[in-house]
Amino acid sequence: MFRDRRDAGEQLAKKLEKYRGTGAVLLALPRGGVVLASSIARSLGLPLDIAIVRKIGHPGNPEYAAGAVDENGTTLWNESAKAFIDPQWLKGETERQMNEAKRRSALYRAGKPALPLASKVVILIDDGAATGLSMRLAVKVVEKQNPARVVVALPVAAEDTAQSLSQEADELVMLEPPAEFLGAVGAHYDLFPQVEDEEVIELLRSR
Repeated sequence: MFRDRRDAGEQLAKKLEKYRGTGAVLLALPRGGVVLASSIARSLGLPLDIAIVRKIGHPGNPEYAAGAVDENGTTLWNESAKAFIDPQWLKGETERQMNEAKRRSALYRAGKPALPLASKVVILIDDGAATGLSMRLAVKVVEKQNPARVVVALPVAAEDTAQSLSQEADELVMLEPPAEFLGAVGAHYDLFPQVEDEEVIELLRSR
């Protein structure tokens, strides 16, 4: 269990100590991932940027991820869930989430260019992963930019998600064993409030 996201970030920083001073780039998945990543960036002296991906929720249960999309329209799907969703609804929802990713990118970056990732060690960070589709898409998007290495750092993840990420990334760093996943990321935190845009902007402003 973690006290809150900052506590999880401080613990992850210890696990990532070997990357101190290496020029590795931290990429946080907003919103929650930015809170952890800002702690890690301060602790290890590493640059911080964001990787914006949006979950495409199932129409019958929006909390269940049917897919994920980034601001450029790159997608990753839970094929078994996608097969039973109306294609027209899916097209509209994918476009809506892509536009939301674009909005957040413009808001959070505030005109600052994205950090270059080519030939860099890139460490992707979030506050946890249940289905893992958003993080898996982030790995896919980052790999297109020819990094030297892609590391995924998470406090906790579901067992099948951890297995997929360990195969798709070069390294998976976790704090809690996947076998002990409690069914929801928030269940592993004593305090797990919603992170607002204003907090993300403030944390990124000092990057």
